Order: sequence, then structure tokens, then C-alpha cells
Amino acid sequence: MKQFKTLGYDVDHAIATITLNRPDRMNALTDEMANDLIAAFDADDAVKAVIVTGASNRAFCAGADIGQGRALFDYSQRPQATAASARGEPLHI
Repeated sequence: MKQFKTLGYDVDHAIATITLNRPDRMNALTDEMANDLIAAFDADDAVKAVIVTGASNRAFCAGADIGQGRALFDYSQRPQATAASARGEPLHI
């Protein structure tokens, strides 16, 4: 089973459950969490449905973690963007 630093990930009967796991920050999205989400969606080709939930009782996701500034939106720094560019493929965002 794939493990992520910022997410919980579980698959049961071809249904993946992804849990945003930063409850102390109301699951605010960071660049690391965004990269983990992308990897989680790509982790298992047998998955037919995905449930995304949050670990906080207060909020599913507070939005972008503004403590990161603009880094969250710098798509050129994402792993798949770098790999696609190296292969000469267009980047779809």
C-alpha cells in the first residue's frame, strides 16, 4: 500500500479513500500535499472510484496554506511537470 506524508490512503474493493491529514492546520493545502494528491490519484490503476475526505472535525480543507506564498501555484516545480518537459510533452493543467 502506498504511503504519503500528508495523506492517508486506503483501497478497498477498487475504491480509494484519500484523507487530507493536516488536522492541526484544518487540512490547508501545501505544495507537498498537492504533489501527494497527484501521486495518490496515479497510485493504483485498478481503482475505479475515489473518496476524498479530511482528518479535521472543523473543516474538510481550509484552502491553500498561505504560509507558502505562491509556491503552491508554481506548476513548473511539480514532479510531473518536470518529467513531461524533459520528454518534450505539453503540460496540461
